[in-house]
Amino acid sequence: MQRALLLLLLPLFFFACQPQTEQERWEEIAERVEIIRDDFGIPHIYGETDADAVFGMLYAQCEDDFRRVERNYIWATGRLAELEGEEAIYSDLRANLYMTETEAKAAYESAPDWLKELCVAFADGVNYYLATHPEVKPQVITRYEPWMPMFFSEGSIGGDIEQIPTRRIAAFYGEDKSLALNEYGAGIAPVDLTEEPKGSNGIAISGSRTASGNAMLLINPHTSFYFRPEVHVVSEEGLNAYGAVTWGQFFVYQGFNEKTGWMHTSTGVDFIDEFVEEVSEAGGKLTYKYGEENREVEELPITLKYKDAGELKEKSFTMYRTHHGPVTHKLEDKWVVTKINWDPVNALTQSFTRTKLSNHAAFKEMMNIRTNSSNNTVYADSEGNIAYFHGNFIPKRNQDFDFSKPVDGSDPASDWQGLHTVDESITLLNPANGWIQNCNSTPYTAAGKFSPKPEDYPVYMAPEAENYRALHAISVLEDADDLTLDKLIDLAYDPYLPAFEKLIPMLLNAYDQKGVADPELTQAMAVLEAWDYRTGEESVAMSIAHFFGWNFMRNHGSINNLIEFNAGRGEQPAPIATELLETFRSTLAQMDADFGTWNTPWSEINRFQRLTGAIDLKFDDSKPYVPVGLASGTWGALAAYGARATEETKRLYGYRGNSFVAVVEFGEKVKAKSLLAGGQSADPDSPHFDDQAQRYADADFKEVAYYREDVEKRMEESYSPGKRSK
Repeated sequence: MQRALLLLLLPLFFFACQPQTEQERWEEIAERVEIIRDDFGIPHIYGETDADAVFGMLYAQCEDDFRRVERNYIWATGRLAELEGEEAIYSDLRANLYMTETEAKAAYESAPDWLKELCVAFADGVNYYLATHPEVKPQVITRYEPWMPMFFSEGSIGGDIEQIPTRRIAAFYGEDKSLALNEYGAGIAPVDLTEEPKGSNGIAISGSRTASGNAMLLINPHTSFYFRPEVHVVSEEGLNAYGAVTWGQFFVYQGFNEKTGWMHTSTGVDFIDEFVEEVSEAGGKLTYKYGEENREVEELPITLKYKDAGELKEKSFTMYRTHHGPVTHKLEDKWVVTKINWDPVNALTQSFTRTKLSNHAAFKEMMNIRTNSSNNTVYADSEGNIAYFHGNFIPKRNQDFDFSKPVDGSDPASDWQGLHTVDESITLLNPANGWIQNCNSTPYTAAGKFSPKPEDYPVYMAPEAENYRALHAISVLEDADDLTLDKLIDLAYDPYLPAFEKLIPMLLNAYDQKGVADPELTQAMAVLEAWDYRTGEESVAMSIAHFFGWNFMRNHGSINNLIEFNAGRGEQPAPIATELLETFRSTLAQMDADFGTWNTPWSEINRFQRLTGAIDLKFDDSKPYVPVGLASGTWGALAAYGARATEETKRLYGYRGNSFVAVVEFGEKVKAKSLLAGGQSADPDSPHFDDQAQRYADADFKEVAYYREDVEKRMEESYSPGKRSK
């Protein structure tokens, strides 16, 4: 009897001991994850563990815009040429100069177990999405691996490595050496002053200036549109973060939890240096001089693939490194290394840890990991603190060297001497004025008269100039009082444009100096003379000023040169009256040709349009659009709206600036409002493709559903990954 029972149970035991398949493991994780989509399609992801929440977070991102998730990893891991062709191969080489796949795998293996679990969850979330959506065909990467986030460890994708021009790398490693550089700075494409500035605004307000007595935070990244979606991610291990996430990453990059909020603005801190190496060859080996010794140059062969007429071809290189880093270009006949921060395990540790902290002391301790290299941080919390950290990764340097130029790598005294601690860096905590602002500008005006003093810090810590967005922020904050979330929104959308307060009087004075009325210019001059320098949909003056400002910068340099703080920072000679008038005359002629008349309201020129979910935005003057009264951050608009014409259009279409925007109040419970350019989904058939477009133009913010009961009240659908109804 016992033997018969044993024989009966053996098959059950056999099947129970069978190893779990990957698909079964994914499905088991998916059962522990819930995704609730609210009435704007924002995903609220709930998981038992942080890893479960990350799994759901990546799955939801892929649902909303898999192509952007995919594109970020194709670029970051150095496989862009497999998608875009041979012209991208030096972007791929640049990625491998700083980390190869083998090195990324080693970095992953060195990570603490909890971080490895998150990296596995990242890969599982994307792979499970692909497994459950066979209609979605990957373009290059067919399987995502846990080591891939090592290439992509900071939220501002490319913040460090993209500052290294691929033209320089092509000149050094390419077959055509005609681009070899003979002077510092050669080979870099000139800056297009009419491009919308890349960056962000961050403003923190203390309770002394709010109606509730609670601290507030403005989160206002100025990225390319659709660069970051909105997300809420929650676990039973203490994660409850809401905000903007860069596609493909597993942490909220700019956002808040119940107790703290963080806003990153691009920094001007000098954290990248170039070292000139004296390289020679002896006995078939390349060496470089370092002090009294000759060290061997590290040589790494690599073969990269690229697409050509539908086929994959290969090109091989030998990469070179010294202890300073990879060789990126030549300066005359010397090899030059470009050294940047590259510490992916600590960078990912810092990026995820930041989202779970509850007070300023813990936040400051996290900042001392010091890998958030390309950003400043504006901070507020539920204890009423507001704070500012200028940069985070700041190398200590021997100030006998001028690190604004390449330095002698053969002199050991030029080496970095560790990193500045947070206490040694430029910081602010609870300034007496009750506010802090940073708009990619100097920290020495961040808190008015309570700002840090430049004489207290090395020059390389804050080489930033001032800009008109910062001047605008200061002007509205000085009088700010009794603020609510709605009043903070009004402040952040104040329509005044301080750049034109400088530029337009120059033009009017030039016209007066002429002494004789010019019938071709008189009417337009009268429009500008009556203008209050405020943008608006019906403003003709805004239309004229925008194009005149563009042409002024093309002819006379950056308009920021007119700011007193920036005196001596490369300003151009003041244009003479006849030059200004000629620029103005040509501006009116250009507007007449493009729009039929210069007398055209701004909203007939300045537009928001989202036609497809493609990464490369296309626009069409004949298709529907939303008129927009916002203006460029170049002119000092806090609510920056970068718009441009294309080869196919005459009208201007938004492409960069306000993307995700949130205002947050910290108290007994956190309250927030938010806005997203266009909508959450990249699918034109989704109701959330452009459901925020008109709201975006009107600054009509939506209430953030943060607490579970509020999320459920706004619930549009609830599902586990892989089980969403069609």
